[in-house]
Amino acid sequence: MTDRTHNRPTAEWQRLDTAHHLHPFTDYKALAKKGSRIITRADGVYLWDSEGNKILDGMAGLWCVNLGYGRKELIEAGCRQLEQLPFYNNFFQTTHPPAVELSALLAEVTPKHLNHVFFTNSGSEANDTMVRMVRRYWDLMGKPWRHTIISRKNAYHGSTMAGASLGGMAPMHAQGGLPIPGIEHIEQPYWYMLGGGLSPDEFGRKAAGWLEDKINQIGPDNVAAFIGEPIQGAGGVIVPPETYWPEISRICKQYDILLVADEVICGFGRTGEWFGSDYYALEPDLMPMAKGMSSGYLPIGGVMVSDRVVDVLIDKGGEFFHGFTYSGHPAAAAVAAENIRVLRDEGIVDRVKKETAPYFQKRLREIGDHPLVDEIRGIGLLGGIELMGDKSRRRGFENDGDLGSRCRDYCFENGLVMRAVLDSMILSPPLVITKSEIDELMEKAGRCLDLTARDFGLS
Repeated sequence: MTDRTHNRPTAEWQRLDTAHHLHPFTDYKALAKKGSRIITRADGVYLWDSEGNKILDGMAGLWCVNLGYGRKELIEAGCRQLEQLPFYNNFFQTTHPPAVELSALLAEVTPKHLNHVFFTNSGSEANDTMVRMVRRYWDLMGKPWRHTIISRKNAYHGSTMAGASLGGMAPMHAQGGLPIPGIEHIEQPYWYMLGGGLSPDEFGRKAAGWLEDKINQIGPDNVAAFIGEPIQGAGGVIVPPETYWPEISRICKQYDILLVADEVICGFGRTGEWFGSDYYALEPDLMPMAKGMSSGYLPIGGVMVSDRVVDVLIDKGGEFFHGFTYSGHPAAAAVAAENIRVLRDEGIVDRVKKETAPYFQKRLREIGDHPLVDEIRGIGLLGGIELMGDKSRRRGFENDGDLGSRCRDYCFENGLVMRAVLDSMILSPPLVITKSEIDELMEKAGRCLDLTARDFGLS
């Protein structure tokens, strides 16, 4: 079949892709043998590939297309800005209206003590910026030895050198000599795999205690910050017990350690609140963000910085030697500002909280009765489905990832994007998804679970 949009047959796109394109997080040999799926257009919550197949995007692109595809307001905002001022930088004591207006909008929708933003182009860059800013803060406070940042195993904070070091994923650390110095990790608050005989509340307190143990091991006066995703996304939608974040917050305050909430996935309505920090009543000192900031229409990210940190940077400061050519790019900033206005003015975040998220979580938990499923996790429009080979012992299939990869492949074949993280299936659909589209999503997910269970003799 010929893709009329770009006037090439699928096989030709695949040949060119293999010949010239190195994909992110990809086994290049395996992809060359199989050939890429070529996505050619999208609308609402749906994608179409070059063979004309319609696909429900249960991952909102890559956790980011919060407003769905084809929003004219965002497209027009970008076009208007490109016509008026396609680019200028924010260096040399210069700026432009889109960056200023977006800064003010972000101060309105983020927690009230966060009133300044440093713009980046991605979540990875936002977390690199966070590392630089945290260490600069302690330098200015006269404590340059407060250098170490504590993160968590199985966390994801990007794929740059600093971002991948902050993340706690062993396969990433095995490539490129990571983590860089000054990054330490504690275990994640994953009750399902690590809780043993403890109740979730008991385990939440225990998991938070691992932070205090690590602080005392390193020495409290050597620790600069703790970073965590309110809900771990790429790690498998790991929802912490209710007791976890209050105790983490207490520990950070007790030891005067900066708290960093990575909102790259949880931000801009995903949890049914504007930010995961709102959902958990956190007061982070720094808040990296990206993805839903522009609904993925143009690349942009940033770090919201608390008044506490900004006051030190300004009053004790001098030049902060950090930045990017495209920090606060005018077109990206204009699109992000329009995205935030739409989320606000159409009441989309409130609708997620009151209508679609409760329905999504209800339908998701109905899947928990499936013979292949042992745990359902989720908040807002985030969902995780734990696939297990032995439900009686919270024990996975003997080859980790086999169930998940098989189920993911069946999803592709049946018109659904549902991601696999080892043997967890995860969902993060656009915030504009309707109840009828949620029904369609769950019906397709159930069908793919049935097919997977059949293959492994678990039906």
